[in-house]
Amino acid sequence: MLNSCSRALLPWLVLPWLALPAQAAQAAAADALASQPWWQNAVIYEIYPRSFQDSDGDGTGDLRGITQRLDYLQQLGVDAIWIAPMYPSPQVDFGYDISDYENVDPRYGSLADFDRLVLEAGKRHIRVILDMVLNHTSNQHPWFLASASSRSDPRHDWYIWSDGRRDGGAPPAPPNNWVSLFGGSAWQWSDAVGQFYYHQFYRQQPDLNWRNPAVEQAMFDSMRFWLDRGVAGFRLDAITCLFEDERLRDEPALGGVNAQGDPNLDHVYTNNLPQVHDTIRRLRAMVAGYPGDRVLIGETYLPDTAGLDQWYGGERHDELQLPMDMLVGFTNRLDATLFRRRLSELYTQVHGSQPLLVFDNHDNVRSWDRYGDGVHNAQIARLIAALLLTSKATALLYQGEELGQPTTTPTRIEDVKDPIGISGWPREKGRDGERTPMQWDTSNAQAGFSTNPKTWLPVPDNYRRINVRSELADPGSLLNWHRRLIALRRSEPALREGRVVMLDQGNPSVLSYARVAADGSAVLVVLNMSPDAQTIALDPGAAGIAAGQLRSLLASPDTLARIRSLKRIRLPAFAAWVAALRWKSS
Repeated sequence: MLNSCSRALLPWLVLPWLALPAQAAQAAAADALASQPWWQNAVIYEIYPRSFQDSDGDGTGDLRGITQRLDYLQQLGVDAIWIAPMYPSPQVDFGYDISDYENVDPRYGSLADFDRLVLEAGKRHIRVILDMVLNHTSNQHPWFLASASSRSDPRHDWYIWSDGRRDGGAPPAPPNNWVSLFGGSAWQWSDAVGQFYYHQFYRQQPDLNWRNPAVEQAMFDSMRFWLDRGVAGFRLDAITCLFEDERLRDEPALGGVNAQGDPNLDHVYTNNLPQVHDTIRRLRAMVAGYPGDRVLIGETYLPDTAGLDQWYGGERHDELQLPMDMLVGFTNRLDATLFRRRLSELYTQVHGSQPLLVFDNHDNVRSWDRYGDGVHNAQIARLIAALLLTSKATALLYQGEELGQPTTTPTRIEDVKDPIGISGWPREKGRDGERTPMQWDTSNAQAGFSTNPKTWLPVPDNYRRINVRSELADPGSLLNWHRRLIALRRSEPALREGRVVMLDQGNPSVLSYARVAADGSAVLVVLNMSPDAQTIALDPGAAGIAAGQLRSLLASPDTLARIRSLKRIRLPAFAAWVAALRWKSS
């Protein structure tokens, strides 16, 4: 939503070049890692179920399709999959308008299909995380149908209602200036009750009243339903929007209009209100009652790292385990200085909590296009992947990101399916472009996604060269680059548990850092974020990193694999280099 069984730890590798003191340090680190929750440093893979794999030929992806592709996900190396909403829904907002929180939409299958998916994923050491929409329901949900039937209905107060403004004999008007992210007023009149209801998103998505304890109890019960079925946790959609100003005050105008033509507002009364944190602490306590380190992930678009820290619970660490950091992945420009600053803030300003980095999801233009320059996109994609997967963070991948699927935006309004694109055309073209079907092979014109020529969104013509089968066969492909990076996260102690040391900190073009393990060994990451060749020198010793034997682990371009000295490193445009600096035995 716009808004604002994981793989077991690998046995600790005992490498021949380590001396006994290093082995002891390594063993201690292994013990520490074994005590960590599964999601610490995991790779989580988002699946948009409509677009991943169609198993029955109706043109829309489904749960059986996901099960069919689990071997691919295992080979990629992911620890968990996050599945976007697959609950019963009128599909006005493609599942983010839920009409039943405790079932599966027939378009996607059945509860039996879901249970089999969890079972088969667990056999491959992959956990299943569900998207949970707590902020709002569908207007077809029985709760809302009851709420909108009468002011005296026991569920009327489960949603946000207002009599509105009434001036003389004029028709009632919305109570304030709040606007919907999908365009127009955030208030919808109901003749049945003679009141307006609030909807931050589409009018078919009325907001729940979280000040009513019955709402919290009902939603927690629905989450227990899935926890009891074995889900590993939840990604919480639009979680910062859970509460609204009780006095319904107008929001300050910022000037100008947005893509929908509505005034730009400062959402101080509809987003990130302090009351939400009490609710999240209770939710965390409820989830903590289940075994297996169940996790809460938050969709948290926030203005700064200090705000992000609050969603962890600060020094108490009692709220979300993994609020999404959007400040790093959505800088939308290759700027070494900015990335260095934001990463440094993340590593130092969240009270030691585990970061979660995101560069792609179903709501945003793909990073291929946001960061690409149209000429060096393939190199830049490798650079972004290296940053994501060598960071001291849990990493989130979105289906197709590992292939380099670009955004395919509709060119005609009649082709748009996303409601925000329909209401905002042509300034806002919607999110269809990043939701096109997964490109598996060239077996048919649907890229192996479906046997139906009329898929719910068209398959882009680029599937002939951008697809899983072709890229698996190409050692130099972006897919195999991702696979090698994920494998390094498992095999390199420094990438699994090492601290971060920024290097060459004054360089405006090249981001360099080291991940340093407890035994003193390190992995160096060097990323040229410039379209120009750069020559740099690195001095790990100045940063307190012991000298060691240098060995290239991964390089783009391949010529960087020949580097044997850190005193003079020549980096082509948008180069990415990952190297091991092994501790020297005495």
